[in-house]
Amino acid sequence: MTATTTTTEPLTAADRCDRCGAQAYVRVVLPTGELLFCGHHARAHADAYTGVATHVQDETDRLLAEHGAGTV
Repeated sequence: MTATTTTTEPLTAADRCDRCGAQAYVRVVLPTGELLFCGHHARAHADAYTGVATHVQDETDRLLAEHGAGTV
């Protein structure tokens, strides 16, 4: 059996969503590789990857910090 290294480096603006190319905020580590997702696609595909992922690095909380929330 080969050990898999889990990448936990923070995601940067250079990391792009594998579905749409937007900035990635979620890294999904699978037994055979990894996928990067924007917040939208991470939520849309969560049911598919939750059961098979060996690690999920979710940095979507940065969206509020970086882009703020609209004031009411």
